[in-house]
Amino acid sequence: MGLLGGSRSTVDLDFLVHRDDMQKVHEIVTALGYEIHHKTENVSQYTSPLKVFGGIDFIHAFREASVEMLQRAVEKDIFSGMLKIKTLIPEDIIGLKLQAVYNNPSREKIDMADIELLVSVNKNKLDWELLEMYCRIFNMEDVCKKLRGDK
Repeated sequence: MGLLGGSRSTVDLDFLVHRDDMQKVHEIVTALGYEIHHKTENVSQYTSPLKVFGGIDFIHAFREASVEMLQRAVEKDIFSGMLKIKTLIPEDIIGLKLQAVYNNPSREKIDMADIELLVSVNKNKLDWELLEMYCRIFNMEDVCKKLRGDK
């Protein structure tokens, strides 16, 4: 969110990682002291014993849509240009947030606030066809109409 003009008060990081790279990721984060506390076919969640570092969630990319998200990712400078990191485009982050709401409706308030922020910051640059595809997948066409300002 921060790299795309938004901010959140949560202290966790979310990464989309190709499933084939998850063993390397596991080795790196556990070497840094993180412990895995939840793992499924779709996600691995790690926590640090030092609460200040928060949690790290790794979404496993292996389905066509998530692999395409990785291919669309763009490079961004962080730490005043000292480091580059690939980040998903706003439309794909919105798609993942729509999926999160679809899978767990109790997340709607926080995730819709994030979606609205991403839309407001990027409205003139968004690929609405891609967003509408995500809305159709999750049966949320009304959300797209609202985000677009359609009546």
